[in-house]
Amino acid sequence: MIIVLTAKFRVHAFFALLIASFVVGLGVLLPAATVMNAVKDGFGNIMRSLALIIVLGTTLGVLLEHTGATKVMSSFILRMVGERKAPLAMSITGFLVGLPIFCDSGYIVLSGVNNSLARRTGISMAVMAGSLATGLYSVHCLLPPHPGAAAAAGILGADFGKLMIMGIVVAIPAMIVGYLWANYAGKNIPHEDFEEKSNEEKIVKYPSVITSFLPVIIPILLIAVRAAFLTGTDKGSGWHQLLFLGDPAVALAIGVLLASNCRRNWTRKDLSALLQEAAEKAGGILVIIGAGGAFGAVLAITEIGTHFSNSMPLGTMGMLFPFLLTVILKTAQGSSTVAIITAASIVLPLLPSLGLNTDNGKIITVLSMGAGSMMVSHANDAYFWVIAKFSGLDMRSMLKVYTVASVLMGVVSLGMVYLLSLILGA
Repeated sequence: MIIVLTAKFRVHAFFALLIASFVVGLGVLLPAATVMNAVKDGFGNIMRSLALIIVLGTTLGVLLEHTGATKVMSSFILRMVGERKAPLAMSITGFLVGLPIFCDSGYIVLSGVNNSLARRTGISMAVMAGSLATGLYSVHCLLPPHPGAAAAAGILGADFGKLMIMGIVVAIPAMIVGYLWANYAGKNIPHEDFEEKSNEEKIVKYPSVITSFLPVIIPILLIAVRAAFLTGTDKGSGWHQLLFLGDPAVALAIGVLLASNCRRNWTRKDLSALLQEAAEKAGGILVIIGAGGAFGAVLAITEIGTHFSNSMPLGTMGMLFPFLLTVILKTAQGSSTVAIITAASIVLPLLPSLGLNTDNGKIITVLSMGAGSMMVSHANDAYFWVIAKFSGLDMRSMLKVYTVASVLMGVVSLGMVYLLSLILGA
């Protein structure tokens, strides 16, 4: 029902998930009042754990985009690797810029730099666009504060700090395979001139390199330090109190403050407009995540886990089940975020049967769903058309370069998650 409503009838994911919640609850003959209470509880619980992270993460991305910090980062990386390795520079830029910024926004912001580099170097636009797109995509599907991974972590109760560290470990090989495939498949696609499309605003003065990188690096370091040292630390010590700064919401708030420093000549009107844009953008994401939490709560009270475990050999599937489930949802309806949120709601009551009901098991589950949400990005994915529109690539080139890259990235990510599961014993 979720797939048909979102893909065929273009119903907003919030309403599709909400309708599915009542259809499932009433369909198994639960009282209407019980279903309604489950919907309210599920919505409220997921908001409590994720609302601040999503809003602050979105705000950080908007500020970096509008202050020109993203362009400064890309220019710096290009100088480091040289114009001859421009595709690698754009892939790395996509990876770093994609940490706080959604992949579609990141591609639009960086498309001007990407297009001018393609013209200047003579490198095929398919190579340049594929490298940038896969760099952004690798972190979008696997890491908080991106809504899919963040929501899945909230639904399953996975540790955000450890998820970020392990997610980066998985995302790097995904970025590399995406870059390598773009270079291989796109090199023989002719480089054509086209009218450059960019909605990048004119910025009077760009921030310095250090100022641009700090809002991205500092929150990641704070979260990583907290995840590494929190376990086993004396909770009454001063050191433990400092680890509060590594709470994802606090770390992102610090990132927002650092990002606001990327521009000194703020006017009240400009800052107010950007904060309003961030809040509105986050609101659209939060209602989908909330509906996903409501759907999960209804599935939980139906004891769907018991039914599945009695009818399917889930114990032998392990992390492969959440991966394949997310692949089906992603390929059918196009949105990585909706796919992973829906899959997390279904998988939650199945964790014991899958043998993944441990702290590390939950992280492995989130990452396996993230890998599944990469596959298969094609014509029903909004990001697919963002890339095509801002790079001037036709459908055939997009399918050959980007769609195949998304499949390879998902498979490689699954392989990395499997290796992590062996190391962690999950």
